[in-house]
Amino acid sequence: MYQLQIKRIYQPIEASDGFRILVDRLWPRGIKKEDAHINLWEKRITPTPALRKWFNHQPEKFAQFAFQYQQELAQNPQSQDFLTICQQQLEQQNVTLLYAAKDPECNHALILSHWILSQLYHT
Repeated sequence: MYQLQIKRIYQPIEASDGFRILVDRLWPRGIKKEDAHINLWEKRITPTPALRKWFNHQPEKFAQFAFQYQQELAQNPQSQDFLTICQQQLEQQNVTLLYAAKDPECNHALILSHWILSQLYHT
């Protein structure tokens, strides 16, 4: 069984990353596109600019941010296509969601990974 993983795009690339998906709306600072080794840049399923700016990586807002981002995902017409891609890739290899945020405990990639798993496996 292959795994859905998340990691900062600044961490070293590993063979176990499998299919690498950048899930940030903006390209990460200091990373050259040719060095990123991403398979997909999925901007369409990221938090809206308004939600991202409101959250501003403030841990005290994380629970509300998570709730609102999941609502956005549920209403986003691109979400189903993204889930299909994730499911197809997970049948063949690991999938790694890449993000640039500094805080590994307080970022949208965590919310997105939980949402993907809940949608694919109804947990």
